[in-house]
Amino acid sequence: MSDKTQFILERRFDASPDLVWEAWTDEKHQSRWYGPGVETVVHANELAPGGSWLVEMKGDGWSAFQRADYIETVAPSRLVFLQSMTDADWKTIVNPKMPDWPRVMHTEITFTPAPDGGTDMRLVWTPHEASEEERAFFAGALEGLGQGWGMGMDILDEILAGLKG
Repeated sequence: MSDKTQFILERRFDASPDLVWEAWTDEKHQSRWYGPGVETVVHANELAPGGSWLVEMKGDGWSAFQRADYIETVAPSRLVFLQSMTDADWKTIVNPKMPDWPRVMHTEITFTPAPDGGTDMRLVWTPHEASEEERAFFAGALEGLGQGWGMGMDILDEILAGLKG
């Protein structure tokens, strides 16, 4: 797949893979780092292949819903899921603010022990079964995707510092 159809985020965390996994997958932490700047409510998190993560992001008078359907969960090293915007009944919908955004994203995250005792995280976000229009829209948005993900990862750093004590 070409670089224009994937968003790749790599980050080193100063914490063990076990702690990074905990901060990434435990809903009490997810609600802090996912969707920075909004209230994030985790409605369900069945962390197993075939399970779903259901999340609502709330702003001033609005709500947006997302679901992730887990394909692979290998603690503490790998998460793979399909992610989409949904309605309040958790059915996949077109993104109302970006109608050309891919309806489903394939997300693969790996957590690898780093030589310094930390963890190297690699996130690969790819449009899943997307139309040419959706792929083109995604490619045009690549440059700005790091900002939101980066803000969330900065908060994850803070969470990890607290977990390390």
